[in-house]
Amino acid sequence: MSAAPVWSVDPRTGNPREQVAVEATAEEVDRVVRAARAARDALADRAARAAFLRTAAELLEESGEHIIEAADAETALGPARLTGELARTAAQLRAFAEVVDEGAYLDVHIDHEDGSRTPPWPDLRRYKIPLGVVAVYAASNFPLAFSVPGGDTASALAAGCPVVVKAHPDHPATSELCASVLRRAAARTGLPEDVLTLVHGFEAGVELIRHPLVSAAGFTGSVRGGRALFDAAAARPAPIPFHGELGSLNPVVVTGTAAAERAGEIGAGLGGSMTLGVGQFCTKPGFVLVPEGAAGDQLLKTLTETVSSTGSGVLLDHRMRDAFVTGVRERAALPDVGAPVTPGAGGEHTVSAGFLTVPAARLTAEGPHDALLEECFGPVTVIARYTSVDEIAAVLARLPGNLTATLHTATEDPDPDAARLLPALTPLAGRILVNAWPTGVAVAPAQHHGGPYPATTSTSTSVGATAIERWLRPVTYQSTPEALLPPELREDNPQNLPRRVDGRRA
Repeated sequence: MSAAPVWSVDPRTGNPREQVAVEATAEEVDRVVRAARAARDALADRAARAAFLRTAAELLEESGEHIIEAADAETALGPARLTGELARTAAQLRAFAEVVDEGAYLDVHIDHEDGSRTPPWPDLRRYKIPLGVVAVYAASNFPLAFSVPGGDTASALAAGCPVVVKAHPDHPATSELCASVLRRAAARTGLPEDVLTLVHGFEAGVELIRHPLVSAAGFTGSVRGGRALFDAAAARPAPIPFHGELGSLNPVVVTGTAAAERAGEIGAGLGGSMTLGVGQFCTKPGFVLVPEGAAGDQLLKTLTETVSSTGSGVLLDHRMRDAFVTGVRERAALPDVGAPVTPGAGGEHTVSAGFLTVPAARLTAEGPHDALLEECFGPVTVIARYTSVDEIAAVLARLPGNLTATLHTATEDPDPDAARLLPALTPLAGRILVNAWPTGVAVAPAQHHGGPYPATTSTSTSVGATAIERWLRPVTYQSTPEALLPPELREDNPQNLPRRVDGRRA
């Protein structure tokens, strides 16, 4: 039986563009995982890793025109958006090179022998080492920044872990291009090309998570797909960490004071945020609590104007388009749900943006309206009109975990509700915003892109410097002669690493 072909498809027409690969068999997955495992020793050199990451960024930029052309043809995200995403991806690679150079991620602790303590301390030296081969499952909505050369790959390579990427079927040609760039970067810096390999196909993804030489996995995608892989990772004879980003509603609360102060500004900002990238950002505000009354009405008026002026757009594939059209139709059919701007099919291959409204009282207890508390991927948001802060609190108490949660409060005068609402939002998400919009995730050391389940399956971040921690584990050497210690733990600190010695930063 021949391997199934992998086609690049134009989402603007639904037509195949070209065959770019074939799906990997179980034997091929085994081969690439073993090749990745064999390449791991070469990644032990921190200087080589940093040089590799910087070279990868440079070669991505040099190949940018071809990569952007391929990505646009496969995703319809547009050259402007993809140009920005390529810049972000290159910057992310360089940022992790800096993390490797600095070495603080190794978290070195040295406690010298101390017989005066009760019980006595032996000589203990602790740092972190790479887990091994990492499987990365590419995202649909970010063909660069969360796919082959994206944050999971960059952080795993920075940690010293070889990576096998399972390409997303929505952009296989882009994935092949990016994989070839990273492999060239490895060769140029003296590393084996197999520090990064690529496989295609659903079954290949399943084989990958089950392979005994895969030590951890990163995933960005749907709740259904991510949960299946998460369960498979846990069911292995030797379970492995699975860092999955699965779905997020990203709730927003607009206080009555904020609505009275700047209803138009908030309405326009919401319209821009929820339709950005045709509503395909993982941080799209999908649920917004707005007060009843004149100020809330004015906010919705501006939102209506903003969304109505947004043209129809193309989703990443026709399967997502069908799910969006069906999802908004089912939600709009619920009792007391209105559609001031009706979202749905914009044409044979496109969707139109819109929003739904519902009394918040419909959401304070379990019922059919719970569908409104689930993510609907695409350019739609749900506006729940509340009558009291108690009603807000009752709705928030029923929300699942999220990547973000946002509070719009007064900017001029003290807002009496803000102090109560911010603590109610904090347990719901990994990033809390005040008077801002969640779309856009800065690649910064203090960033956290994660949250309670189902936003993510772990407490880690997939964006920012600390994303490297997902692919490391601590090990302590006790009473070990200097000559046998790893260089990172030797007394003279030959690599000049940040570390704590006897409890003090050295």
